[in-house]
Amino acid sequence: MEYFTNIKNNIEKAIKNPEKAYNYASRKLKHIIPNIIYNYYYLFCPNPKKRGNVPATNDLIEKEIISKLRIENYNLLDLYIDKDDYKEYVDKAGYNRFPNYYGGDTSSEFFNKSLQHYLAAKLLNLSQEDVYGDIACAASPAADIYQKIYGCKVYRQDLGAPEGIHGNLIGGDAGNMPVEDEFFTKMGLHCSFEHFERDSDMNFIKESSRVLKKGGKLCIIPLYLFNRYAMLSNPAFIVKSNTSIEEDAILYCQKRLGQGYARFYDVLHLTTRVRNNLNGLKLTIYVIQNGKDVDPSCWVRFVALFEKD
Repeated sequence: MEYFTNIKNNIEKAIKNPEKAYNYASRKLKHIIPNIIYNYYYLFCPNPKKRGNVPATNDLIEKEIISKLRIENYNLLDLYIDKDDYKEYVDKAGYNRFPNYYGGDTSSEFFNKSLQHYLAAKLLNLSQEDVYGDIACAASPAADIYQKIYGCKVYRQDLGAPEGIHGNLIGGDAGNMPVEDEFFTKMGLHCSFEHFERDSDMNFIKESSRVLKKGGKLCIIPLYLFNRYAMLSNPAFIVKSNTSIEEDAILYCQKRLGQGYARFYDVLHLTTRVRNNLNGLKLTIYVIQNGKDVDPSCWVRFVALFEKD
């Protein structure tokens, strides 16, 4: 009886205050509807699958990955960040000039993004002699910042850009770029290589060997590693786009992932998909030891640096 009395009282309140009732219902639906959509599409995602993010930043899992890399004779080097040098880079970069990029220097992602740009520039050893390609750059300001600080000639490449070369913008597939052999001296990918779908990761590594000059370098940061071969995606994207998930990968389903999917390599697939396609490139994996000294939000741990002999 009390249950129906409460319903009656709530209906009367809604009739007396329709605007308040509407706002209350909107707030509730704002949280309920995304959960309904997520659970619906999750049912149709292929197995094996799990809900949530890939727990790749777990300390025990990272130790396991490093151990397996050593067993497979990967060249591993520890990398320590010079905080003062990083701060000097940030001051010179002027991220507040790019308010549409994660809010310039005001976003919660600022430290992660700026740290990735800083470390890539340091490992690439950029200078005014370089021709730098910012690969799969989307709206990243890294190329503009590098040109300002280091004086290098820069090109921005992205799948979503118009096909061909338009000034310093290169459009099309990063695995088949419309440039001559040995076009770049340096290339960088910041939080983008993991989004290369199907075989495009392997194709890009092969293409890098062609488009890099001898002595040239390619930096991929972060290098997404996990103790299982995994894909991270939004289940609605997987179902609507009919994207095929590799049978030997586990699918992690996250509610709010803007990109198509992100690939996390285990050591076996890092070998078969990346190391086995180097074509004259030498691979070194850097393990960042003190990223959280920059800011507790910094999670980047692994960096891949390729050098062309």
